Amino acid sequence: MANRDTPVVSRPQSVAVAIVRHKEVCQRLQISSAKLFDMVAKGLFPKPFQIIPNGRATGWLESDVQNWILNRSKGGV
Repeated sequence: MANRDTPVVSRPQSVAVAIVRHKEVCQRLQISSAKLFDMVAKGLFPKPFQIIPNGRATGWLESDVQNWILNRSKGGV
């Protein structure tokens, strides 16, 4: 019988996470690399994160890119 004082810990469900690199974001948005850098600098597109701490490689979560595109299609800024 389980102890009633022991909290039940549930494991989070496995979620597939994909990272999208700079070149692929440009292809998806059909914009140049310079335009993407400009949009990030102006706060019009989310900033990328470092894939490896203190590394040079950066990327975006695919879900963030998809959400940005969906918000734009709904008339968002």
